[in-house]
Amino acid sequence: MGDDENRNVTITEIAREAGVSVPTVSRVVNGRGDVAAATRERVEELLRRHGYRRPLRARPVLRAGLLDLVFDDLDSPWAVEIIRGVEDVAHAAGVGTVVSAVHRRTTSARQWLGNLRARTSDGVVLVTSSLAPTLARELLESAVPTVVVDPAGVPVEGAPSIGATNWAGGLSATQHLVGLGHRRVAHVSGPAGLLCSRARLDGHRAGLESAGLVLDPALVREGDFYQESGLREGTALLALADPPTAVFAASDQIALGVYEAVRRAGLRVPDDISVVGFDDLSLAAWASPPLTTVRQPLEEMGALAARTVLAAAAGEEVRNPRVELATTLVVRDSTAPPRS
Repeated sequence: MGDDENRNVTITEIAREAGVSVPTVSRVVNGRGDVAAATRERVEELLRRHGYRRPLRARPVLRAGLLDLVFDDLDSPWAVEIIRGVEDVAHAAGVGTVVSAVHRRTTSARQWLGNLRARTSDGVVLVTSSLAPTLARELLESAVPTVVVDPAGVPVEGAPSIGATNWAGGLSATQHLVGLGHRRVAHVSGPAGLLCSRARLDGHRAGLESAGLVLDPALVREGDFYQESGLREGTALLALADPPTAVFAASDQIALGVYEAVRRAGLRVPDDISVVGFDDLSLAAWASPPLTTVRQPLEEMGALAARTVLAAAAGEEVRNPRVELATTLVVRDSTAPPRS
């Protein structure tokens, strides 16, 4: 390469020449210890040869005093729970929080990435399932420490992620219903393309199988985590010739949509049909009747993500690339044995 090319060399080009991944080069640039000695030496030699200039962001100090917290959208109550967890940790550390929504559009995500570079943020907590691969790669190349919180998303390659035990949550929800005597248990899932949706469905299937039951495809409906899909799919389930006696919903918001479908059908929860949600948002305890649900520790997930990204920004090694916090079943008044 010539001098001009040397000055403009990217982490992606270094990774390609070294035969390693972009995250590996990013770890070397950031001075992290979790890279094999031979690999580190090879990457360091290429960085020197091409005159790569390490960004100031790689220094183990907080320069901007800012964290970026990024969502697809901010219209879900669980976003508030995550914000609360991040804010508590950031405030205690004397760090400000910039909250953004990329609205599932590449243009919005690119605009956010440009703003991130301009304000030299110390770290990013990413709660989004829609960051395009090219933008995710650019984020990693920026050498800004990043942690992914994935209640509805897929971890970005090379970034630590914080999640919950979705499979175990689906299992406990269905075992609770089966234990009450329900044999036709429906499931309204989240979007099928998301890992958390598939994990909750797989847990539901395992809960049925543990009681010697087989998953009936007619009782599995795909939602989108919002009330409208709960109303739509709940209405379809109740219209079946042999409707379910219980519904496990993949979110509290879906569950509340199912409540409305039950009400419109002239039925009652749990007298005619039991309902279990997932999340344990604050509104679950105030529903009528109060909703039995699987508690996903969203505030704790946000707090752990903030602590992890602040530690990485201070030059500490992130030892656990994937952490899952436990889910717990919270039994309230929306579940009961089926009518004889």
